[in-house]
Amino acid sequence: MRYEHMLNEEIYQELIAICGEKNVLRDEPLKDHTLVKIGGKADFLVMPDTYETVAQVIRLKEKHQLPFTLLGNGSNVIVRDGGIRGIVLQFKHLTELRVEGNALIAQGGANIKDASRLAYEHSLAGLEFACGIPGSIGGAMVMNAGAYGGEVKDVIDHVKVVTQQGELRTLQKDELELGYRTSIISKNKDIVLEAVFALEEGDQAVIKEKMDDFTFQRESKQPLEYPSVGSVFKRPPGYFAGKLIQDSGLQGKGVGGAEVSTKHAGFIINKNNATAADYIATIEMVRKKVKETFGVELELEAKIVGEEVN
Repeated sequence: MRYEHMLNEEIYQELIAICGEKNVLRDEPLKDHTLVKIGGKADFLVMPDTYETVAQVIRLKEKHQLPFTLLGNGSNVIVRDGGIRGIVLQFKHLTELRVEGNALIAQGGANIKDASRLAYEHSLAGLEFACGIPGSIGGAMVMNAGAYGGEVKDVIDHVKVVTQQGELRTLQKDELELGYRTSIISKNKDIVLEAVFALEEGDQAVIKEKMDDFTFQRESKQPLEYPSVGSVFKRPPGYFAGKLIQDSGLQGKGVGGAEVSTKHAGFIINKNNATAADYIATIEMVRKKVKETFGVELELEAKIVGEEVN
């Protein structure tokens, strides 16, 4: 249920007092803010520009007990067609990247692939694996993102977060509990403001060769020409999700405008103006068929948020 008009207006005024009018959008279509290009409207899309204003927004949602969703850069999320109630937080302005010695400091809204590029420019090794990951630094920390044999846990030093109570904290590497697509950040629902990576001096030509190789592998195998959430499913123990889906004969099949990619079966693409309902129905079709064929339960790596259409 949507908020009463007066409460809606009151919340809006409090949000713009914290973030400024240009950084608070009402009834904003989230298909314009997700990489898969689907999703209904947010009551409030809020884009703070300092760590303290992030904390203030969190305290506000606690004060009013508002529904709250962190969108990140929209790379690994499916927003249902009914949209998202309450506050949707996105770090459009917290995207700074800088290098200090062998440390790379990245704000939560920066893209991890841009961090990888900056490391290369400074002849720093360790982030080559991330050169094609489309997610934000915050999302990469939450999920311990990885590719081509590398993971965030290999290079992270510490992280600055804000808790769900609006408290600013610093978490050292040994506090992060980084595992396969999981972390203490995910468990506690903390919000990543900044990550500091400890890298090593390297040979720029060698770093570039690795990144070029990873980029070629990605572009030749992944359906980058269509919107998608990226890898839909986690890797099942002892299997590869894409191989199970391919061997189930599902490539090219889907519901509505969504389709299992013929290029890489681990991806579901928005081929023709898919709705979230199309995309989610295609996910369920894949899970059911793989379970029937191989007895394997596919677990989602992508997140589904928001409400169905009333």
